Amino acid sequence: MLKRLGPSALTAGETTSTALFPSKLEFNAPVHGTWNIVHIGMLVPEAHQIYVCALNCMRGVVLTAAEMGALDRFSCVVLKEEDITRGTVEQITLDGIRDVLHKLPKLPPCVIVFPVCTHLFLGVPMGRVYRQLEAEFPQVDFVRGFMDPISKKRLIPDKRLRKVMYDPLPVVEPDDSLVTLLGSEFAPDEDSDLRKILRSGGLRLASIHDCKTYEEFLGLARAGTIVSVFPSGEWGARKTAERLGRPHLYLPATFDYEQIEGQEGQLFDFFGLPYPDFAAERASCDEELAETLAVVGDAPIAIDAVVHPRPLELARLLIEHGFNVREVYLDGVNEEEAAALDWLREHAPELELSSTILPDLRVAPRTRQEKTLAIGPKAAWFTGTGYFVNLVYGGGLWGFAGVRSMARLMREAWRSEKDTRDIVPRKGLGCVSCI
Repeated sequence: MLKRLGPSALTAGETTSTALFPSKLEFNAPVHGTWNIVHIGMLVPEAHQIYVCALNCMRGVVLTAAEMGALDRFSCVVLKEEDITRGTVEQITLDGIRDVLHKLPKLPPCVIVFPVCTHLFLGVPMGRVYRQLEAEFPQVDFVRGFMDPISKKRLIPDKRLRKVMYDPLPVVEPDDSLVTLLGSEFAPDEDSDLRKILRSGGLRLASIHDCKTYEEFLGLARAGTIVSVFPSGEWGARKTAERLGRPHLYLPATFDYEQIEGQEGQLFDFFGLPYPDFAAERASCDEELAETLAVVGDAPIAIDAVVHPRPLELARLLIEHGFNVREVYLDGVNEEEAAALDWLREHAPELELSSTILPDLRVAPRTRQEKTLAIGPKAAWFTGTGYFVNLVYGGGLWGFAGVRSMARLMREAWRSEKDTRDIVPRKGLGCVSCI
């Protein structure tokens, strides 16, 4: 029997919890600016990735490596149906990885291996595979990745990878003048409050983005303190900090002034630094937003959850400053934004919250009569506008400086039309690309 899946949009006033839409048949919009496990793994300098899976699953990861111009750091071991029926998946996996390594011009210092859900279904003892590989190639660090979409509702592959990619970091004596940022695809902007606060205390911030060699990457282990700012990277950063015996500060990027003050206060207290004038910081943000409002006016604004982990907080911030936010595209609400949803439910009950994956969106109208400002690539695609902020995962924005940067990005987006159809299908926005 066919069943109607329910509405693909509801108003903030109609919400009763952070679970917004049913988890059923899904539509995949052609907006691929986010990073996948290939992009994330390529952050480890000099690392080589090996995927062990069937050809149908291989297509996407191969294309990602090709689009990055990184096929020299990428290899495949193809599983066939007869490998499953004959019970030879373990041996094919081991022999295939061996073959790849013997054929490379030189052994890489690190190999990230990606088994798949087939290995889980068949109970392949990957621990034994890794032990044999480590015995045969002792000069190589083997990282235990996974491309297992069946874990989507549990520990998703990219969240797992943001932890295991740091497993090679050795336990060494800490350098208390060094702080390491883990679990984020983007380093904070140079004018980020995070960098400014640390510099004010004579501290250095290091991240994987600064590393050109594998030796430099291993040097991240020297940091006396580990910081994370991206929700999907928090678990991995925390686990790495526990293993290395380091304190971990989770300071997620936010648009809530009080939360920003609280997080920056944690940094000032932790490192024993004097507090700045937060009132002046707030006033500076208000001035930037007022300037943006003077440019944008009453134009309708759409926001998506791709642009930033806190889209509802951004919606609240803009509404509080007089902007005409009409829609937020998201499929669920992070518990970190529960307070923002409560505020919107009371103060902006007509704000539309729209799914991005329910099937009827495939044929939903994608044009607007009014010139629309989109904040995020999915919002741009769904509204059919060329005036949009092209950013994913927060793009390194953090603190009060992040609020000011977002305001400036909105002004730039409003003044300069982009080619939406050309831009939004591109994968890994912000990473190296040969497209």
